[in-house]
Amino acid sequence: MLLLKELPTSASLQKLVTRYPDANINAIWEFVNVLRIASDLSEALDKLLAEHGLLQGRWWVLILLLREDDLTSSPSVLAKKAGVTKATMTGFIDGLQREGLVSRLMHDNDRRMLQIKLTPAGQQKLDEVVPDYYRKVEALMSILTKEQRESLVSNMRILGSNLNAMK
Repeated sequence: MLLLKELPTSASLQKLVTRYPDANINAIWEFVNVLRIASDLSEALDKLLAEHGLLQGRWWVLILLLREDDLTSSPSVLAKKAGVTKATMTGFIDGLQREGLVSRLMHDNDRRMLQIKLTPAGQQKLDEVVPDYYRKVEALMSILTKEQRESLVSNMRILGSNLNAMK
């Protein structure tokens, strides 16, 4: 994925309007700023997780398994919850299994049904990473007041509910 590092200037946006008179440069400016910040947040999370030998995809699989009462889920449910294809999830699971952080189990009643379980080593990895993650997320978000954070989340949800406008 290409991440835009340099935001458009007023002059470049004005040039856009000259060529495309219907362009709403305010909406474009706001949109690229949201994209830029989202990209920066994702990159910051990547760096934090890399300090612990993790990638985001694998991190989210571990977190999804941690949410389960029995620390177990099927690959297809994990893929659905993570918003990735089954093939992508298989890649995440393969890597996590190689590292001993998850194990593949056959379902008790149906040997065709595979289950993925967080191992003790996976739990230990989370015990190492989660406190650091929470501390750093809290430090990041501390620049905003409680009201600003609530407003930010509310506004992002409203924006997210209108994604069909991009189709």
